[in-house]
Amino acid sequence: MLFINDGQDFERLRIDETLLNLQKEGAIEPVIVVGIHAGEDRLQEYGTRHKPDYANRGSKAGATTDFVLQELLPFLNNHYKILETTIVYAGFSLGGLMALDMVWNHPDVFSKAGIFSGALWWRQKALDAGYRDADRIMHEQIRSGEFKKGLKFWFQTGTNDETDDRDRDGIIDSIQDTLECIAVLERKKYVWGKDIGYLEMEGGEHTPETWSRALPAFLIWAFGKETI
Repeated sequence: MLFINDGQDFERLRIDETLLNLQKEGAIEPVIVVGIHAGEDRLQEYGTRHKPDYANRGSKAGATTDFVLQELLPFLNNHYKILETTIVYAGFSLGGLMALDMVWNHPDVFSKAGIFSGALWWRQKALDAGYRDADRIMHEQIRSGEFKKGLKFWFQTGTNDETDDRDRDGIIDSIQDTLECIAVLERKKYVWGKDIGYLEMEGGEHTPETWSRALPAFLIWAFGKETI
């Protein structure tokens, strides 16, 4: 089973078409997909339960987490017996950050995370308020946590995700934040190529159209017959 944040974008992501094609080709096992729609207050509903960012965005991420765990999961289990299956959680941008937060903190429920252009810059201090890389909330959460056996992580970025380069090193922030998040996971003993997948798309933008092109690679990684 696959949970995906921002279910309202499924049409632009071409999820139905992609799943059908991969299943016809025999590349993946059949999978139930659950789209979790964001409301008008998306900047508050998605984020990290651990804490909101410096501007108090993500203040309702805890409520979203409770909804998924205490309402959505029991409902789906009553209808589909999903707790007997592997549950993968994915998302895009801020929804990708939320997916990673959910999987990292609930390894008893979820097994894999898919983070497309994740908002891994999410920080507890503004750039003009003495920001340091250690202020990135998800990085700090992983760094202070423990290795959780069985978890796997797949990240995607695009070279045109953004233009910001806060440290002026020639690498845009979205790529740097992603690679440095992966590095923190590696220091926890997760292995690149085994527990961690990464796709960097040349010319890829921060749009559902780019993420739709990345979806086949992610779905094969998560649900390919050789990985089940």
